[in-house]
Amino acid sequence: MPLHSPHFSALDPTSEDPIYRQIYWRFRGAISDGLLVPGDRVPAARALAKELGLARGTIDTAYSLLTAEGYLLSRGQAGTVVAPGISLGKPRAQTERPNPATGPSIRQKAPVLPFQMALPALDAFPRKIWSQIGARCVRATQIADMANPSVLGLESLRNAIATYLQVARGITCSPAQVFITSGYRNSLALIAHALLKAGDRVLVEDPGYLPTRQLLAHLQIEAVAVPVDQEGMRVEHGLSNTPQARAAVVTPAHQSPLCVSLSLPRRLQLLDWATRQETWIVEDDYDGEYRYVSRPLPALKSLDRDGRVLYAGTFSKVLFPGIRLSYLVVPPAQVERFACISETFLGGCPELTQAIVATFLTEGHFARHIQRMRKLYGERREATARGLKNVLGERIHIDPLPGGMHLILRLRPPQSDRALVERLLAAGIYAEALSDWHTHDPSDSALLLGFANIDSQATAEHLGQRILALM
Repeated sequence: MPLHSPHFSALDPTSEDPIYRQIYWRFRGAISDGLLVPGDRVPAARALAKELGLARGTIDTAYSLLTAEGYLLSRGQAGTVVAPGISLGKPRAQTERPNPATGPSIRQKAPVLPFQMALPALDAFPRKIWSQIGARCVRATQIADMANPSVLGLESLRNAIATYLQVARGITCSPAQVFITSGYRNSLALIAHALLKAGDRVLVEDPGYLPTRQLLAHLQIEAVAVPVDQEGMRVEHGLSNTPQARAAVVTPAHQSPLCVSLSLPRRLQLLDWATRQETWIVEDDYDGEYRYVSRPLPALKSLDRDGRVLYAGTFSKVLFPGIRLSYLVVPPAQVERFACISETFLGGCPELTQAIVATFLTEGHFARHIQRMRKLYGERREATARGLKNVLGERIHIDPLPGGMHLILRLRPPQSDRALVERLLAAGIYAEALSDWHTHDPSDSALLLGFANIDSQATAEHLGQRILALM
């Protein structure tokens, strides 16, 4: 396709879609329209970047998305071509370009970008130990292990999780209370199907994790935004304004995304409300292990004496996201109910993966890994903050957070976090706008930057220079 093709004549730097997504959609359109056919060679990333006046990383990101979805095929020195055998029909309605006003587009698998959020230090993961355990588990596979997995989860993993939670998070539970799921969304959906119904109202944090609100909306459950301050969710505000709420979803260890901790008085107030009104509390403990100013705080679930808290944990932040493995701890009185619902809504996670994680836990590798990562993240957090501050100076303020895996960079007015995020993504730097985490119009502008994969202060300073050029 010529570089002067009309498909690249109207890239819009002011669009809510980043430049790499615009390029991605233009290639898809050219393939669907038959302008590019299977076997056609596409421009080299370097040449296209030069022609369009863009960073090479922007083109690489777009090409990676197209390759991951099967539209393009890399042939090494022979270049990149439209994948043979690809259908040239028009995309179906559900694959048309999304409207930014209706929410973010679906994230496709793409290269790891600097400052990627919710991503642990992949370079520090003990892959050798993991592969050795994996090989042992494969060799130990029996015929019975190859049948359909239990929807409740592998017994050895449920036992290991119950033991770990007792020691590390102060939660006393039996293995029967532990349900293995494929992620936080899967856990929340299971809770909603088991305990809630369409038309119910649920308190959520504002700012807060967007997928929580999206999932509840799909189930016709109303998410009621409750403001967050330095002590976490303003519980009294939520309870007084929504007295008929059936549940509350909170991130008490490190509020997502502000990283403040839910204060003890508010924890007790929330528990008292749940007991009196026979309502539910969903505790999303997505990265409670990573606290740097003191020992990790006990889980809210550890204070639950009346069986009102459902505890959602995940291995995505402490191991790696590709594992797609999480767990849910339900109150003893709800075990039978959840077991029945699981038969319908859970498909069962691969038992081989569960066996590897169970062994990783029981042999002590998991605890050692957490300890190493807590130290490493503390160092990387400080190095990243110093590097960015050295370059960006008074243009930003970095919040002093007690834990978590990302930094919050407050921007000086009138800088727009959303506009800056678009420019950063187009340049191959990941960032999220704090504004996008708010239900209502936010009064502040800030960038959310993951630091777990920033290996040094020098790397942070280099990235800071690139950010400065785009501010």
